[in-house]
Amino acid sequence: MIVKNEAATLPKCLSSVRKVVNEMVVLDTGSIDRTPNIAQQLGAKVHHFKWCNDFSAARNAALKYVTGDWILVLDADETLTPAIVPQLREAIARDEYLLINLVRHEVGAEQSPYSLVSRLFRNHPDIRFDRPYHALVDDSVSAILTKEPHWQVGYLPGVALLHVGYQKSAIAQNNKYAKAATAMEGFLATHPDDPYVCSKLGALYVETGKITQGMELLRHGITAVEENYDILYELHYHLGIAYSRLQKSPQAISHYQAAIKLPIYPMLKLGAYNNLGNLLKAAGDLNGAKTAYATTLKIDPTFVVGHYNLAMIFKALGLFTDAIACYQNAIGLNPNYAEAYQNLGVVLLKIGNHQDSLTAFRKAIALHERYNPEEANRLRQGLREMELM
Repeated sequence: MIVKNEAATLPKCLSSVRKVVNEMVVLDTGSIDRTPNIAQQLGAKVHHFKWCNDFSAARNAALKYVTGDWILVLDADETLTPAIVPQLREAIARDEYLLINLVRHEVGAEQSPYSLVSRLFRNHPDIRFDRPYHALVDDSVSAILTKEPHWQVGYLPGVALLHVGYQKSAIAQNNKYAKAATAMEGFLATHPDDPYVCSKLGALYVETGKITQGMELLRHGITAVEENYDILYELHYHLGIAYSRLQKSPQAISHYQAAIKLPIYPMLKLGAYNNLGNLLKAAGDLNGAKTAYATTLKIDPTFVVGHYNLAMIFKALGLFTDAIACYQNAIGLNPNYAEAYQNLGVVLLKIGNHQDSLTAFRKAIALHERYNPEEANRLRQGLREMELM
């Protein structure tokens, strides 16, 4: 790990791995809080490094202190899931793997809920991190595979890491966007045809409102990318978002459709299927939207928004029994889902079940009170007008 001022999240992170790994190496890059002490108390070996605005330089410095045969790389806002440990042990016991990609769940992210990260690899002398911001070992691994073709790259199919760093509050708090843009712009100046940086910086530009600049980079990335389907997916996916922001739905739809056709791990396609469903629904293609949302649930039955979106389609199609079941699934997975309670109330009212409808509306009002008081008042007023309250 490389860390700086991570006292709030570090205990949870290290506790998730301390009984799984043989050693924990923490490289501190200038904390002024209790981060180094916490790391030591939890059994980590702590080393220090002068920060130089280059994540790869810091990560490579940390690698020098590792003594084990395999290396798992974590950030302080990540935790290892207990369920993945047996798979992980089994994978590293095999002789053929040089690197094993892990599925990371972006907890609370507004867009793609899952990503694939290259964080588990052999302690091979030629593996090193490149790129100043999104530090990756992928370039060095590709070079090794060319020279030593007996190695393979694998991946673990279950969710291995939980990541909370893409929640809006965390991004704003750490001024992440500005730091990321500066580092990636520097790298792009010397690597203008690198599809990965085109994808990441293009997406960042779109996210921060520089849509035209972002789209230029994303399109350039598509022309520069070769056989890397994961990066090609990201490029199409973010162009879908960009066209949606410009309210150009047909172009957005075609990019999402291109993204979901790619031969990549299905969980990574969840965001594209969901966004495609939203666009098809807005265009009046309810059956197309239904197929897209149903696919999200085949991929991940715990995808809460998928249940809610499918319920909205069933409601629009007049299939009220199916809608009720889907709203209830969404509520079962997220008991604080105010909109699901509210729409469940609407459907129950439509089928004449006034008592249960009122119960659902009351629950929605109570939840809206907590998170969205204006909506609570609006809903209460609407119920009074219909003489339900």
